[in-house]
Amino acid sequence: MTTDLAARLHALHDDLLVLPNCWDAVTARVVEAAGAPALATTSAAVAWSLGAPDGNRLDRDLMLQNLRRITDVVDVPVSCDIEGGFGESDEALAETTRLVIEAGAVGVNLEDTYAGAFRSVEDAAHRVAVVREAAQAAGVDLFVNARTDTFLAGDGDEDDTVARAKAYVAAGASGVFVPGTGDLDVLGRLTAAIDAPVNVLVGPGSPSVAALRAAGVRRVSAGSSLAESVLGHVDRAAREMLGQGTYAEMGGALGWGEVNALFT
Repeated sequence: MTTDLAARLHALHDDLLVLPNCWDAVTARVVEAAGAPALATTSAAVAWSLGAPDGNRLDRDLMLQNLRRITDVVDVPVSCDIEGGFGESDEALAETTRLVIEAGAVGVNLEDTYAGAFRSVEDAAHRVAVVREAAQAAGVDLFVNARTDTFLAGDGDEDDTVARAKAYVAAGASGVFVPGTGDLDVLGRLTAAIDAPVNVLVGPGSPSVAALRAAGVRRVSAGSSLAESVLGHVDRAAREMLGQGTYAEMGGALGWGEVNALFT
């Protein structure tokens, strides 16, 4: 089953894979029921839902328990955001990879920054290779989505982005995640230069999926944007109920029966 799910996840990148990211069992089921052919977790919302801040601060065991709850209730491939890898040593990173696979994931996101600083290209590529080797040892063709924050946290240097991407692909990455830019001309140049599926981060104001497809993008992720939207709705509804004593913001909801049916 895991082998089939991994193959399905890889194949979905032949066109364009759209991922409204989930963070727990119920959001995973809602997104799956909406028609998503695969799921991906968002580290930020997973951390928030478990009482921790984002940014490599969540306990790995809590993350894995949450991941297992997600994979247990869905039938589509699941990719897990492992942030910086939950450990600096090769042994810790390999163990994270093995445990994520055991929890049912067939893909991971791995970042090339840690504690607010960029890893060297060599170090980041080495860590991609560690994940790939651990996945091979587990007998799973894991989709390794190597994330570079050259636009999100750096100066948006296209040459550096391409150099990092090529090093990560050579080390075993299946795809490259470049959050932080929605410039279609830039994305067109990046997708032409990177010999692997390119993933971008979207939210309010981003180019449409159709425009991103035309630019060569092969994976579109909401990241924490969907979770932030949901939390904004909760905030507005709670403030209305507490302040005005009315309930208009509770409209447009999935009904109890609809949600309950996701698990029956």
